[in-house]
Amino acid sequence: MPNVINGAQKYLPLLDAIYKQDAKTSILEGDETVVQKNGVKELKIAKLTMDGLGDFSRNSGYTTGSTTLSWETIAYDKERSQKLTIDRLDNAESLEIAFAKLSSEFMRTKVIPETDAARISSIASKAITASKVAAEAITTGAGLISSLRAVTSAMDNAEVPTDSRILFIRPDLIGAVDDLDTIKSKAVLDRFSNIIEVPATRMYTAVTLASGASSYGFTPTSGAYAVNYLVVEKSAVVSALEQFLKYFTPDQDQNGDSHVFAYRNYNLYSHVYENKTDGIFVSRDTTAIA
Repeated sequence: MPNVINGAQKYLPLLDAIYKQDAKTSILEGDETVVQKNGVKELKIAKLTMDGLGDFSRNSGYTTGSTTLSWETIAYDKERSQKLTIDRLDNAESLEIAFAKLSSEFMRTKVIPETDAARISSIASKAITASKVAAEAITTGAGLISSLRAVTSAMDNAEVPTDSRILFIRPDLIGAVDDLDTIKSKAVLDRFSNIIEVPATRMYTAVTLASGASSYGFTPTSGAYAVNYLVVEKSAVVSALEQFLKYFTPDQDQNGDSHVFAYRNYNLYSHVYENKTDGIFVSRDTTAIA
């Protein structure tokens, strides 16, 4: 059994590195102070509540409010998996080279697009439920700037921090703004700490994840809308991903004669704090997907 353990320990960091480098929404992960992972289909999210100021008394001193730090248990949204296999003879020369190519393509073309699409649709649906949404057909850079100006003004008035506002946007739309090259357009874009271009194929208000019984991957849900852009203030949303990998040699493969890499992940696509919905906003198209 040492091959199973050592193989998994060797290759999982490779998958993690590819994911963190290429996933558009990986920026939403990483705050270990508010997330406790336990690897058993659920995690705990920190929730902090506190009272505001009261008058100081020269006789009795400070007012005494309440501060509560609690941990809310959240179930992962999905468990996803796939087996990657390389025939013993096909891989006779170098397992490492073959698997490096296989794993990088698997992460780049399968895991990452699905995770991004599911996260974006999850946050978008919560923004829609909270009425933080605009239905608009944006066709010009000027139209986009006008839309973003309204969003940033609303967030400014709601005291949403500017140093952690992330703009996820389709490349064609941000390109239209680049073409403007004006002081006004740059001033609006400066209201975001990060601007991340996300392929249009990952930008929907709802996606359907195939079960693997007859098809794989994801597709936009019928009746959903294309997302123009999504604004997320990082502290408003929690996203998490845990990846697991098992490796079996051809001699251990019970169903064939292959090197087997069994991949599995747990995904919390998004948890939006109920008191921070001002920190999310989605702009969607006006025409539903058939």
